[in-house]
Amino acid sequence: MEQLVKGDPAAALPGVGTVKWVNEMGRKRQSGPSQRLSGHGSGSTTWRPATTAVHAGTHDDPVTGAVGTPIYQTSTFILGEDQYRAVEEGYARDRFIYTRYGNPSQWAVQEKLAALEGAESAIVFSSGMAAISATVLSMLDKGAHVVASNELYGGTYNFFHHELPSLGFTVSYVNPRDMSAIEAAIQPNTMVLYFETMTNPLVKVVDMPAIGELARRHSLRLVVDATFTTPLGMHPLEHGAHVVVHSCTKYLNGHSDLVAGVAMGARKHMDAIWPRLLAFGGCLDPHACFLLERSLKTLPLRMRAHAEGAHAVATFLQQHPKIREVHYPGLPSHPDHALAKKLLSNMGGMIAFAVESDAMALKLLDRLQLMRQATSLGGVETLVSLPYNTSHAAYTSDQRTRLGIPAGCVRLSVGIEDPQDLIADLEQALAAL
Repeated sequence: MEQLVKGDPAAALPGVGTVKWVNEMGRKRQSGPSQRLSGHGSGSTTWRPATTAVHAGTHDDPVTGAVGTPIYQTSTFILGEDQYRAVEEGYARDRFIYTRYGNPSQWAVQEKLAALEGAESAIVFSSGMAAISATVLSMLDKGAHVVASNELYGGTYNFFHHELPSLGFTVSYVNPRDMSAIEAAIQPNTMVLYFETMTNPLVKVVDMPAIGELARRHSLRLVVDATFTTPLGMHPLEHGAHVVVHSCTKYLNGHSDLVAGVAMGARKHMDAIWPRLLAFGGCLDPHACFLLERSLKTLPLRMRAHAEGAHAVATFLQQHPKIREVHYPGLPSHPDHALAKKLLSNMGGMIAFAVESDAMALKLLDRLQLMRQATSLGGVETLVSLPYNTSHAAYTSDQRTRLGIPAGCVRLSVGIEDPQDLIADLEQALAAL
């Protein structure tokens, strides 16, 4: 029997310390998004990640025998007795009725994502922010309080700082690596802890098992953004998270050609999030679902290349006389290296490093020939940006310093190119300064 979690229906019942509902539904679900579509289904528990990425969720089309999942480019579906009964009896999510409710293209990529994450169920969205906003709002009662990292992705911070207060919620921001500060920020009306597995841009590794234990001890929901680490690096659900969100725009798709998001976890949590998807309208287009499922098939290969390339580039940068500091969790010099080795199966492709000043950093970017100046991350091509004029442009220099972001900081998303070509590009650009 599990401990009662704030926000569960029985939370208001006097004298109830444990409830069966926490882990179990009162009735069985109909076959649907967390069930097999056809031959491949959600995957075998014995499959390794590379096999799961290729085969899980793939829909074998019974009409044509197509090996790849077809694109079901339709807005609506023919209704019959089964669909009407699904609406009447409350399992409309488990039937094809209207693409905002669900679509075979969505179901296929959801199956693959859930299998990779080790989740029971998943919902894809039209962006990472759509996934984050729907997830968080599904877990908050009127007047609730949230404890969140003070090093959030900019879009998430704007949502927490501007939108949640306008809806009557409050948020406290804390150092994600200070467990005592996180615990001290918890209030009687706190309902959700919200953290990221790795911070932006300094790639600090967050101790997810410790935060998961805090959530369990205080009966709080834990939502984790695992975009930087991907399911190939860490499974936050194994460390106490209730819902994991990703911006699929980044590593999961990996080709810089679509915008998408996903929320994953227990089926009962997804069933609570799904009505927000319907209300806010952030469903993912079938063609984007096709592109995302296609890309996920090469995720293990790409993540291996990202990590190997990033390690080589970070090692080069650490030895260069014009580089003041390098942040990459795969380097022994990183303050979280020991924790990273313990928690991460893949160190990822994100590096932060610093030259003498912001002005010099801007000159460095202008001299790069192979790498591309652009926002976002996780693509097959290497992208480079400066926090001071992109992700942290709204902060003063003093605020950035307090967060540990030095002047001249450069964020590098290492792609899958040959690392020696990337090093050569950096070498010539640094020599030209």
